[in-house]
Amino acid sequence: MPAYALAHLLNPQVNEEVLEYLEHIQATLDPHHGRFLVHGAEVDVKEGPWPGTVVVIEFPDLDAARAWYDSPAYQAILALRTDNIDGSAVIVEGVAPGYDPARTAAALRKRAG
Repeated sequence: MPAYALAHLLNPQVNEEVLEYLEHIQATLDPHHGRFLVHGAEVDVKEGPWPGTVVVIEFPDLDAARAWYDSPAYQAILALRTDNIDGSAVIVEGVAPGYDPARTAAALRKRAG
């Protein structure tokens, strides 16, 4: 199943270190088959507060996403972002093809009842 690295960037600022990070991140993703799905897009907030922007990177699976984040190549540039932009980042596994949320609801009902 695919996995995703998501970042909620609260105060994205463009400076020399952030530009250097942007110039190098793709080279850290390529060995792990990561690709940007969302990057730098304007956020259309529908519910609740959402300061900043969001980044979504897709990987073939959870192992690839974790290996990318922990890789020496990514760790070497990570501070260029974290020292300049506040935010949160997570890695999460996607759902399998054919996922049905009604089945999840049924399982939750069964456990609760």
